[in-house]
Amino acid sequence: MSNDDIHGTAKPQFARLRKMLADHLATGEELGFSLHVDIYGEPVLDLWGGHKDAARQEQWREDTIVNVWSSTKPVTNLAALILADRGLIDLAAPVAEYWPEFAANGKEAIEVRHIMSHTSGVSGWETPWTIEDMYDWNRSTSQLARQSPWWEPGTASGYHACNQGQLVGEVVRRVTGKTLKEFVRSEIARPLGADFQIGATARDDERVAEIIPPAPLDFGFGSVPPDHPMVKTFTGPVGDANAANTIGWRRADMGAHNGHGNARSLARMLSPISCGGTVNGTSLLSRATIDRIFEEQANGVDLVLGVPLRWGLGYALPEPRTVPSIPDGTRRTCFWGGWGGSMVVMHPDDGVTIAYAMNKMAPGIIGSDRSNAYLTAIYDAMR
Repeated sequence: MSNDDIHGTAKPQFARLRKMLADHLATGEELGFSLHVDIYGEPVLDLWGGHKDAARQEQWREDTIVNVWSSTKPVTNLAALILADRGLIDLAAPVAEYWPEFAANGKEAIEVRHIMSHTSGVSGWETPWTIEDMYDWNRSTSQLARQSPWWEPGTASGYHACNQGQLVGEVVRRVTGKTLKEFVRSEIARPLGADFQIGATARDDERVAEIIPPAPLDFGFGSVPPDHPMVKTFTGPVGDANAANTIGWRRADMGAHNGHGNARSLARMLSPISCGGTVNGTSLLSRATIDRIFEEQANGVDLVLGVPLRWGLGYALPEPRTVPSIPDGTRRTCFWGGWGGSMVVMHPDDGVTIAYAMNKMAPGIIGSDRSNAYLTAIYDAMR
């Protein structure tokens, strides 16, 4: 494939990145993708290309959307920040203040900031628990309310891989009366004009790109004991990327990992963080609330992912040992990515938002070699 197979627009300084994308399509490293960079809400790069299906029969189009896995979490945590900004949630208050049942079995002191920053001790469901069980909102939230924490809340992070959407989303529901997907649609996506949703509606099924799973995750936990948070999180439930191609997955409300959009819409959804809270006249956050993102909540080896991570309030902060492409300098940066490589990065001191979404998943849970290469090329071009 050539640059002619890449669609969209980009400033001239991104020519090397455009060639990289074309090369990845030509070699099959990439199947279908979208990549977006904007500065204070104005795009400087908006590219897409490739195919939306494994058979290569359907082109990835401007309006193609795809499951972005855990790049959904930044949107879910944005919902909580918006409610905090409106004075409806105190991020340092106990979750049980809004969701009384959650206080059961030693969880009465777990704060909203803990569930947003993966330090609550409730990083998964007690087994037996299946992917399909997550689709039932009442069952999944009731189960989380009954559980005990798996480590002392607030003392360390342990990635809330599959359940952060239900944890944060139930607080959203109790406070607003709206489900998480309803709140995201009506209070974030619609005001910003972003083509992004938790799950996907039936009318959008034809636009959804097929997910191509990576090699199966290695769940050989070695010497890790069976009651370790890593084992319990990744077996409650056991992940299967093929689930994202099912109707059950698309119709569910799972703010941890079933957001559907593309790089353009993902960047638009998170651009309020980069732009001082207001994008094209739509104000969602105050600067004071954005500042709170950068209050460090945890810094060390994550109990679930087993790698060094720094967590701010709801978002990861730069940690070069784990995500080398995210700069750790004097300018503030926050981010998160999804299984297989999707990524969204916000730079509130510079007004820059970067997002990447794709359908051919790469190995790894936090970004990928591809996303690292694209981010590095973007930063090089913008120097």
